[in-house]
Amino acid sequence: MRITGTGHASMYIETAAGSILCDPWVNPAYFASWFPFPDNSQLDWDALGRADYLYVSHLHRDHFDEQNLRERISKDTTVLLPEYPTSELESELRALGFHKFIKTVSEEVVELPGGVRVMIQALTSPTDGPIGDSSLWVEDADGTRLLNQNDARPTDMSVFLKHGKIHAHLLQFSGAIWFPMVYELPDNAKRAFGKQKRERGFDRSLRYIDDVAADWVFPIAGPPCFLDDELYRFNDVFGDEGNIFPDQLAYTDWLAEQGRTNNIVLLPGSVAEVGGDGSASATHPVGDLREWFADKKEHLDAFRDRQKGRIAAEKATWAHPEIDVLATLRERFEPIMAQAEHIATGVGGPVRFDLTAPDSEEVVESIIFDFLERRIYPDRGDKVRYRFRTERRLIEHLLHVREVDWVNSLFLSCRFTAARIGQYNEYVYAFFKCLSEERIQYAEGWYAEQRPDDEDITMQGWTMQRRCPHLKADLSVFGKIEDGVLTCQMHGWKWNLGSGKCMTSVGHDIRSARAEDA
Repeated sequence: MRITGTGHASMYIETAAGSILCDPWVNPAYFASWFPFPDNSQLDWDALGRADYLYVSHLHRDHFDEQNLRERISKDTTVLLPEYPTSELESELRALGFHKFIKTVSEEVVELPGGVRVMIQALTSPTDGPIGDSSLWVEDADGTRLLNQNDARPTDMSVFLKHGKIHAHLLQFSGAIWFPMVYELPDNAKRAFGKQKRERGFDRSLRYIDDVAADWVFPIAGPPCFLDDELYRFNDVFGDEGNIFPDQLAYTDWLAEQGRTNNIVLLPGSVAEVGGDGSASATHPVGDLREWFADKKEHLDAFRDRQKGRIAAEKATWAHPEIDVLATLRERFEPIMAQAEHIATGVGGPVRFDLTAPDSEEVVESIIFDFLERRIYPDRGDKVRYRFRTERRLIEHLLHVREVDWVNSLFLSCRFTAARIGQYNEYVYAFFKCLSEERIQYAEGWYAEQRPDDEDITMQGWTMQRRCPHLKADLSVFGKIEDGVLTCQMHGWKWNLGSGKCMTSVGHDIRSARAEDA
C-alpha cells in the first residue's frame, strides 16, 4: 500500500481498488486563521482530484475544504460517506456536484473492486466534531491494513482490530482547539494549562497507539499554522512549553523518548510504502527532515508573506453593517433556545457577547443569551457565567452566511477572548454548535437518551461506574487515578472519587466509592 502525504489530515492512498483521497484541505479555514502546515498548495491537486474515491471524515473546515472540493476534485469520484445522524455532509457534497456515493453503515465492512475492503466508524455525539467525526479502515488486496483515525476519538478500538493486525496507523497528536490561548488568564496560568493540555494530547495519542499496536505510526491532522500577524504567536516557534500546537518532529521525538521509534512523518509530497509483512519505507520532498524542521520559522515567515494579500482580502468580506445583529439573533436563535430543554438547563444561566469595533478593544454592543428565560436581549449589567469578546463584523458575517455552527467557524478561529466563572460547561458550546432545528433536535434527543451506567469496575481501591459520564469512554482503559482523582484520558475530564463530583464540568458527576464501602 502506498500513502502519499498531502498535508494535515489529507492523504492519497493507492490500493488494488484504486486511489482514495482523504480530507483534501488546502485553503485557509476559520476566518483565515488556520493554514495547513507545511504549505501544501504546490501539490498537483488536479491530479490528486482524479482519485477513484473521496473520503471526507467530517465537516470541520480543516477537513471539508469547500473551495478545493469545488474547484479541484473530480465530481465523478465516488464518495465514501460516513453514517451520520444528520444529512449535512452528504447535502454539502451534493451541492458541490458530487453524485456518486457509497453510503456506509458505521462499523460495517464494504467490499470494493479488486479485493479491497473499507470500513468507516462514525461517531455521533453532539460533541464529536460538528455533530460527527469518523475514522477510515482500509484493507488492501494483499492484506495490508491502514487505520486513518485522523482527529476522531473512538472509545473502543476493537472494531478495527478484529479484522486483523493494523500495519499503518495515522492519528492526531497536536491541538485543535482555542483553550487556553483565548482565555483571559495570567500568562503563567495560561502556560500551565497549555502545558497540561499538550501533555494530555500526547498521552491520549499514546494510549491509542498502544491499543492499536500497528507496525508503523504516522502523526497527522496537525498542527495548523497561523499566518495572520494577530495570531502568529500561536505557532510553536517561541520555545513555549505551553504551546498546544507542537509539530510532527516534536511529537515523534517525544514518542522516541517513550521507546516508540516506529514513526514516519509525512510532509506534503512524502511517499510511504507499507507492507503487510511489517516493512515500510519513505521518501520525502526535502533532503533532511530534521534540518527542514530546524528552519520552521523561516518556512512560516515565507508562507506568511505569500498569504498576506489573501488574508487581507478575506477580512474585507466580513463586515455587513446592514445587519441588525440583535434583531437577527432574536429572530433566528430564540426559537432554537426554546427547543433546547436539556442544553439550556445545562448552561444554567446567561452568556454575554461583547462586540468590538474592527481591530479595536472598544465594545460597541453587548448582547445576552439568557438560557433561563430563553431570550436574547441587550446587556443590562447582570452577572454572567460565560463571556465572549469578538469583533462585531465576525458576528455580522456569521449571520450573513447563516452559519449554523459557531464552533466550526468563530471559536476555532481563535479570533475572540473568553472568560468564565466556574468549570468548563460543554452545553455552552453544544448550543453554539447546534444553531439549526435539525441539529438542536438531534442534540436534545441524544442528551435525553443518556442514562446512568449500571456496570461498575474497581481500580486502585476505588469502585466506580465503568463508563465515563462525558462520552461513555471505558474507564478501565482510559481511566487514571492519582490521589483520589480520576482522569479520563479520552478528553482529560476529572472527578473527585470521594464525592463523585466532576471537577471539569457541571452536570457530569460519577458513581464512585471506596472499594470496601461499595
